Amino acid sequence: MENNQTIKLAGSFKAAPERIEKQPLNKDEYIEITIRLRRKNSLALNANAETLTHETYQDKFSAGQDDINAVESFAHENHLTTVEASTAKRTVKLKGRIQDFEAAFKVDLFSAKDQNGQVFRARTGDIQIPANLESIIEGVFGFDDRPAARPMFQIAKKDNRIISHAAAPQAFTSDQLAKLYGFPAGTGKGQTIAIIELGGGFKTKDITTYFKNLNIPKPVVKAISVDGGTNSPSNPNSADGEVMLDIEVAGAVAPGATLAVYFAPNTDKGFLDAILSAVHDTQNKPSIISISWGAAEVNWTKQSLSAYNDAFMSAASLGITICAAAGDSGSSDGVTDGKVHVDFPASSPYVLACGGTKLVVNGNNIASETVWHASSNSSTGGGVSDYFPLPNYQASAGVPLSLDTKFKGRGLPDVAADADPDTGYKVLVDGQQMVIGGTSAVAPLMAGLMARINEKQKNPAGFVNPQIYSNPGVCRDIVSGDNKTTSTNKGYDAKPGWDACTGWGVLSKLNGSLA
Repeated sequence: MENNQTIKLAGSFKAAPERIEKQPLNKDEYIEITIRLRRKNSLALNANAETLTHETYQDKFSAGQDDINAVESFAHENHLTTVEASTAKRTVKLKGRIQDFEAAFKVDLFSAKDQNGQVFRARTGDIQIPANLESIIEGVFGFDDRPAARPMFQIAKKDNRIISHAAAPQAFTSDQLAKLYGFPAGTGKGQTIAIIELGGGFKTKDITTYFKNLNIPKPVVKAISVDGGTNSPSNPNSADGEVMLDIEVAGAVAPGATLAVYFAPNTDKGFLDAILSAVHDTQNKPSIISISWGAAEVNWTKQSLSAYNDAFMSAASLGITICAAAGDSGSSDGVTDGKVHVDFPASSPYVLACGGTKLVVNGNNIASETVWHASSNSSTGGGVSDYFPLPNYQASAGVPLSLDTKFKGRGLPDVAADADPDTGYKVLVDGQQMVIGGTSAVAPLMAGLMARINEKQKNPAGFVNPQIYSNPGVCRDIVSGDNKTTSTNKGYDAKPGWDACTGWGVLSKLNGSLA
């Protein structure tokens, strides 16, 4: 087969990394990439769509074997070998030398070192693919391995010292929050919560100690390796804080659930492969996925935004609820261009975007709950997507246009819960007591809640966004505060009804279901 004519892969353009120093790159080094393929048939969701089984999904909405064969044929002609081909995930993973990938996809890869001394492989511009594969290939991931996302957690400190549990009278464990918020009774028995991690790890000893001290049965925790990612705990100041926060928050709300933790490299390929592994895991069969990693939409390629979003749509069709942190840096999402930004993957319309509040209690009662906004760099994310159009379920929610682009986009968050580090979560990380906040904590809290709801309903809640927007009375509205950044004075105010700080508010008026 002749593949001389090539075209630009739509959405693959990547800007040059800023403030970097180029380094020599060994072009004989072997790397792996993931190619994402089209579906056999188009998949569309509506509020009344039936949940698909994995078998039905595989039969109707997976990749075609002929498409996989065509991609593999092109790859093998270019001295690349197949590592894995999956019709369900719609992916072909290829391995080969950098110089062979450069020749096959007309890319120029180079090594770069950033201001922090971190070295990564990078590319700029577009990826080229054979013209005869234009309708088949939807994305190519893995050439650039710079960090794709950051964990959305913040450690509570005083005078730069980590605060112990005893020194944090307004901190909580998630089972306490479940009672304060009036979550339905249950343990999440029979459910599996998938947790996506792009670094860090857990120590079984910490999990045992933590749940023993809470007098809660220890949940089953499984570590699952994706693309060579492993459970690699190190110290309390590492990504271990995110991993343990996710496990301990979800586990204390739903100790009867199995927690399947998917460890992957922090790259666009690793993140995508972890999501796809969880969505199509027919052994563990997660009914909920918790994601506390993300980055501003502007930092992603269009092919990444599209491929991840498509994976979330697949999850929704399979009855899987995706809970994602909305960000911890206010309406700028940490971008310093003076404009407002929202965090992805929370901005996907198929994701339950989780914002943050500051919770103050008096004994066993809630005294006040406002938008979490301690500073520009310690505030709930939220706003309007500049990429994803306004979904049908938000048509009557009063979502404003994006402040800068005036785009009529998907608004976020959808719901919120306690996230301020000063009223944060008591966790145990590498033997050290810590109090951690951030919307990172809200995603696993919502995942635990969904596990309880699934247990009570005896079937998965699945894509819950349309249900919440058609019945916002299941939320307690948060009407005070804002997420504006001081550098731009742009952002959003809380108000009655939906707003771009806390969505509809706290899911706390449930009677065991979202109906």
